[in-house]
Amino acid sequence: MTTGTRARRASKPPAISPSGTRTLALDAGNYDLKFFDGNGHPKAIRSVRYHLPSGRDAVSYSDASPLIELPDGTRVHFGAQAYKYRRQQQTVVENKVELSRLHLYACLEPFNGSTEFTLQVYASTPEPAKNRDAIREQLIGMHEFKRNGLDYRVMVESVEVEREGMGAYHYARQLGMIPDAGFTIVVDIGGGTWLTRLVDAEGEVIDENVMDRGGAYELAASISFDKRLTTALGTSADPSIVMDGFRAGHTYADTELTWAPWLEEHLDPWFKGIFQTVRSQYNPYMPRVTRFLVTGGSTHLIAERLQGRKLFAVMGDPQFANVRGLYSMSMDQQLCMTTK
Repeated sequence: MTTGTRARRASKPPAISPSGTRTLALDAGNYDLKFFDGNGHPKAIRSVRYHLPSGRDAVSYSDASPLIELPDGTRVHFGAQAYKYRRQQQTVVENKVELSRLHLYACLEPFNGSTEFTLQVYASTPEPAKNRDAIREQLIGMHEFKRNGLDYRVMVESVEVEREGMGAYHYARQLGMIPDAGFTIVVDIGGGTWLTRLVDAEGEVIDENVMDRGGAYELAASISFDKRLTTALGTSADPSIVMDGFRAGHTYADTELTWAPWLEEHLDPWFKGIFQTVRSQYNPYMPRVTRFLVTGGSTHLIAERLQGRKLFAVMGDPQFANVRGLYSMSMDQQLCMTTK
């Protein structure tokens, strides 16, 4: 479905915030849209949306579940509130790159009380070489839209696109979690995908592997087909609701049905499948690997299994590690430009 048309008007330049250009780190994941501008704690919006027909009133909106309106009248409701409509759309089964503009709009809260500002974006994607140009084309330039009833005029001046997972690596180095010598394997387990990066002591990626499927959604799909759940529900189970349940006591929506007693039957082969693939991919390098860095929004599902394993380090607050690192990378880059 089309994401609408961006309006470009040269009649009036956007007002510049007294604080200067805003910097936003954006990690548009399959499960959550994560964003951080250096203030407070990073935030997340559930990566589900509903395109409202012109004759349909929207349910209530908030910063955690924003309503976006484009110049052509298209209205899109993001976040948990989208579940209140029928046939909402899940990013996890779609092409995230094509949604880059809408994802940015969803994550743009007012800046110092203003909805007119210039912006620098630091984003990540699993395959930058493949998608960098398309993301930049969508984001650079003037944007006019409404978010939660407020009119926005935003000039995106620059867009830097990094490898997904490398923000978390950068953040882990700042925290002293990466040894000074040897190779690090970054394992980023997300909602729809999981990926690995083999990084040397200088921070250079020397090998990588991006799995288009196999993230937590695959585990959720496996559980959703289990007869113990579908029989109790009396109908089919939605994998996206199972994914939500992974963070809510392993229960299905607002029912009391839980898969916790038999979760291990599905979790064990999912976990082993990921790490057997990792070891096979990097087998020639394994003698020189001094750290496995495990991060990503689905890390909580396996963190307990990795406790006490010498080579493994699990990011704290793994859902936001990548976006925190993206923001610090943006600050490092700006500092470099200043000192030059």
